[in-house]
Formats: sequence, C-alpha cells, structure tokens
Amino acid sequence: MDEFRIDSHKLLYHVPRVNDWLAGKNIYPVYMEISPMGTCNHRCTFCALDFMEYEVRYLDASILKEMLSEMGELGLKSVMYAGEGEPLLHKRIAEITEHTKKSGIDVAFTTNAVLLSKAMSEKILPYTEWIKVSINAGSRESYSKIHRAKPEDFDKVIKNMTDAVKVREENGYSCALGMQMVLLPDNANTVLDLAKTAKDIGIDYLVIKPYSHQDLSKTEDYKDIRYEKYLTLADQLKKFNDKNFNTVFRINTMKKWDDGDRSYNRCLALPFWSYIDSGGGVWGCSAYLGDDRFLYGNINESSFKKIWESEKRERSLKWIEKELDTRDCRVNCRMDEVNRYLWDLKKPPPHHNFI
Repeated sequence: MDEFRIDSHKLLYHVPRVNDWLAGKNIYPVYMEISPMGTCNHRCTFCALDFMEYEVRYLDASILKEMLSEMGELGLKSVMYAGEGEPLLHKRIAEITEHTKKSGIDVAFTTNAVLLSKAMSEKILPYTEWIKVSINAGSRESYSKIHRAKPEDFDKVIKNMTDAVKVREENGYSCALGMQMVLLPDNANTVLDLAKTAKDIGIDYLVIKPYSHQDLSKTEDYKDIRYEKYLTLADQLKKFNDKNFNTVFRINTMKKWDDGDRSYNRCLALPFWSYIDSGGGVWGCSAYLGDDRFLYGNINESSFKKIWESEKRERSLKWIEKELDTRDCRVNCRMDEVNRYLWDLKKPPPHHNFI
C-alpha cells in the first residue's frame, strides 16, 4: 500500500489547473519547495546539493511571510520546507510554519530531525501535514558514516521522533510522521533494522528510495549503482506492514533508475511547481540551481506575481519547451511522474477513446 502516492504523483487531483494549462493559460504552481536555510548540520555522502557548498544564508522571515500570503491568494496549495540546507536550522521556522498554514497553504518538512525537539514538535505539528525524516541507516555506525555525523545523532533522531509521536497522539494532531532511507550499498544490510525501529516507535511509514545522481554534484560514489539485486527487500519489508505502519519500497522508481528510460522528451511540469533557494531565488527546477536559464527572479527584489508573470520566466519556459533535452536531466527528478502524466495528456496513445 502506498496511501500517500509517494511512488507516483498527485496532479490528477488538480484537474481544473491541468485543464487551464492544456488550454494555454498562465497558471500558478500547485506545489513549491522552499529552502529556508542554506547550511546543514550533516554532510551526507550522497547529497545531491553538495555543489551549493552549504552556504550560511537564510531567507528573511518577514519577506518570506509576505510572499506566502501573496502565494496563498494566488492559489499555491502546498509548501515543502527542505532544500539545500536543514530547514529546522532557521531560527524562525516555527513562526514561518504557522504563517504558511494560516495563508491557506499546506505545510510539510523533509528534515534530518536532529533539531526536531519535543518543544519544536509542539510548535509545528499543529500546522503541518507531514514530516518525512531523512534517516539513511538502521544502525548508529552506518548512520554516522553515511550522514557524516556523530553516532549520537542517530539516538537523538529516534528520541525526537518518539516524542513527536507522543505530541501528536496527546493533542490529536493529524500530521503524518514518516522516515525515508536512500538505499545504498553502505546501508542495505540495515533496512530491516530501520523498519523495525520505525514501527516500534509509532512512525506511520518508512520509504526506501533509490539514489538519484545530480550531474552538478561533487559526489560520484553511487552514480553507477544498480538496484536489481536489492528488489527482494520489497517482500521482506511487507512483514512489517499493518493498519498502523506501512513500508513503501519504491520499486517502480528503482526500475526506472536501472533502465534510465523516459516516456517523454520534453519537460512539461515546470508551470505546476517551483523552488525558492535560501537566497530568495525563484527557480523553475532545483536540478539546475546555478543555471541562469532556470532562474526567474528573487523574492527579495520583487513580488512573486511579478516574477511568475515576467518575461524572464516566459523566455525560460520557451527555451525549455524547444531546447531542453530531458535525456540530460536527472533520472527520477521530483517531477518525473508528473511529466509522464502530462505527456500522456498531450500525446495520448492510440485508441484512447476506448476508456
């Protein structure tokens, strides 16, 4: 079971906006990823954004809140706080979280959870739809090597998530609490251990996902990894599943990584999402951070509406439509499944009227 469609997409629940896009109208994004903080307290061996150098910079909370109010009115549905750094390092992240939700925007986090103390959980869980913790090993030793962090951080994360579960249950909050592991040769032997730990402390789900290489990344240790020999883990993980806990082994995504194949040759997904980096830059795609052809503008200099409707963004979309070859893109990018869906709408198969 993949209740949250983690190994798929959810654009099919936004048909009116898809219809507007098909009709050639300018649409505002459904989803946005925002990086509140540029630096990180870990240096994971597989980090796709290591080329950003973990710069110590952060979004101005007042400017961000003003933009979030604007974006809520323009129709933004959701924000995931993650990005090139650790979002919980931002000193005003709890305040930002509350404001995001009160602007009519659903909130989520991808975090390493070292800073997700009980006090922080009490502040952000009331306003958050889900928190997914990046915990890339099931033992202290493997965790320390992969996260390049202290072994004690593993214990801290487990305690923090145990406390988060208690905060949620005691207050009746609906926030889904999950964990995810990037499956690597270095941690494959700890997958089952992590599943047991996650279930024991009351986590809702554990995602096992493949590595995805970013061409700009300094890290190349895993770019030739193949997942065929790991697929049997899917059946082994099923024994942990019950009505309260689920494992999501992203076998579809792993097979796509091994095959390296795409069913589309143009990126169509960019109008439906965007990325804001820790310096305020608004980007069409997070896989091309630093490439000015994907940079639309900066929230420190202009309103989001002006940025989204600017000539610069229009030129970017036209260039992507005509010039960008998706064979050069990151395999299993965040919008891969959305692109497959949109490509089918634009290029329907034969006999598509026989529903």
